[in-house]
Amino acid sequence: MKRVITYGTFDLLHYGHINLLRRARALGDYLIVALSTDEFNHEQKNKVCYFSYEERKTLLEAIRYVDLVIPEENWDQKRTDVHLYQVDTFVMGDDWKGKFDFLKEEGCEVVYLPRTPEISTTQIKNDLNNRES
Repeated sequence: MKRVITYGTFDLLHYGHINLLRRARALGDYLIVALSTDEFNHEQKNKVCYFSYEERKTLLEAIRYVDLVIPEENWDQKRTDVHLYQVDTFVMGDDWKGKFDFLKEEGCEVVYLPRTPEISTTQIKNDLNNRES
């Protein structure tokens, strides 16, 4: 069985997220999503989410492409996760290109997928803020 892992916050889930998850799952037989915890988002990413970790986890678990959701609690857990979950392929959006190439040293394929260009959580938040102005 080929295992794939990806990481993210997945707040305000949208079709760009679904595209990423669909394409990531197509690279293997089992997709693990490491979901940023509320604490990690707040303390290390300086992000405030609309939905809580548990709500975002529930949404991801309802998506047919996702087999397992685990907590992402810090930047450095990726190498450990690759070993712990016997991951074959690490997937991220191409805005992270080159940042995780160190995982190749662990025998893990690293794939950067193109983002869905016309949508992002930041864009949704900005559009909503502009409507309120």
